Amino acid sequence: MKKFNVKLHVLAPLTALVVLFLWFVPTSFFGIDGLTVVQQRTIAIFAYAALMWMFEIIPAWATSVTTIVFLLLAVSNKGLANPDMGALVNFRELMASFADPIIMLFLGGFVLAIAASKVGLDVVLARVLLKPFGTNPKWVLLGFLTLISVMSMFMSNTATAAMMLAFLAPVLRTLPVDGGGRVSLAMAIPIAANIGGLGTPIGTPPNAIAIGQLAAMDINVGFGAWMIRFVPVVIIMILFAWWLLMFLFPFKAKDVKIVIEPDEHHQIDWQFWVVTVTFIITILLWMTGELTHLNSNVVALIPFAVFSLVGIFKREDFEKIDWHVLWMVAGGFAIGTALNKTGLAAALVEAIPFGSWSAIAVLIIAGLLGWLLSNFIANSSAANLLVPILAVVGTAMSEQLGAFGGVTTLLVCVAASTSFAMLLPISTPPNAIACSTGLIETRDMAKVGLIIGLVGIALAYAVIMVFPF
Repeated sequence: MKKFNVKLHVLAPLTALVVLFLWFVPTSFFGIDGLTVVQQRTIAIFAYAALMWMFEIIPAWATSVTTIVFLLLAVSNKGLANPDMGALVNFRELMASFADPIIMLFLGGFVLAIAASKVGLDVVLARVLLKPFGTNPKWVLLGFLTLISVMSMFMSNTATAAMMLAFLAPVLRTLPVDGGGRVSLAMAIPIAANIGGLGTPIGTPPNAIAIGQLAAMDINVGFGAWMIRFVPVVIIMILFAWWLLMFLFPFKAKDVKIVIEPDEHHQIDWQFWVVTVTFIITILLWMTGELTHLNSNVVALIPFAVFSLVGIFKREDFEKIDWHVLWMVAGGFAIGTALNKTGLAAALVEAIPFGSWSAIAVLIIAGLLGWLLSNFIANSSAANLLVPILAVVGTAMSEQLGAFGGVTTLLVCVAASTSFAMLLPISTPPNAIACSTGLIETRDMAKVGLIIGLVGIALAYAVIMVFPF
């Protein structure tokens, strides 16, 4: 007799029923004026992807691949839909999800990590950067969180996570395979990268989007003014995340020490120096993107080109790349494209009656909406969608919002909320990078992401309302 499988016998049929219901129910059921058939299909496919990712009925990458195929068939201009059903998505844009610039950054990050491991640079990095934090696992975890969050304030969150992946392996090798400490260290990458981006105006795109919108309204938010308010938020949240990770995923034994021994299998030869110099140049270019105008996604391919040219990265090394992570992320990008290009995202936001709510309700709902959207589409897309609309709402409600800091508080809080979106592996690129370690289960990421998200949003709101711009 076959063993009863909850995923197969309960969650899979439940998901199918929900998707079929959303697909075939009359459009009037959703209560959105002018909802098209294409938009309804997008809702159904979105529900399929969200439930499959959450329940892990099939591997996350398989959910992403099937989601893209469903979108190509159901809502693209080369699928089974026609223009009478609503705005169609160009099939090239959906297929481009497999080669999105962020995917290229992932690829470059993986190549950098593989090359660093081949020549022993990962061990050198881990020993140097973590030395100030000693050998006690809990302090090493705090060191991880601190280093990643600080770097993320000044360079791409994804680039930071990709770089830190390069020296995570030597640290993990020192811990028991069945302890929670390995999960804590892997989870520290997305948590610190996402939170750290909040600390400066250039740390993450939504910050710049909000500041740019305010500047267009003749409201100036300075670099220092932003950091004075949000660096303390980052510090508090990093300390909270440190406690939370140790509570949920404790290290197996208190007497375990993280001692990274020199790698005697690698020599300091020309390959080591090529990887080291390329690594340093890549980081510098990531950190100075505002000056060089070089996109971080483009910079990420420089190591790939260099290592391929000199023969450090070989054909067999392609097998070490976590291709399943790349395809998993592609599904998230495809969902975001469909939500935007079909007009569904805008329709959902416009259907919310902000004008009839109290000021405090608008502030809270706007922040939660920004957080929720950013868990499924890029945080920059969520900010680009919400900020212009909320700028109009905030201006119209200037008197009611005055007691809370006006439209500035509204837009800044929405931008801040997107930094705490980390529920799923596809929510942010750092989340996906952490999942490439194979140590994190979706339910664990969702649990941590929910707690960090709600606490972080509440703290950010409290700081801005007590110390408005």
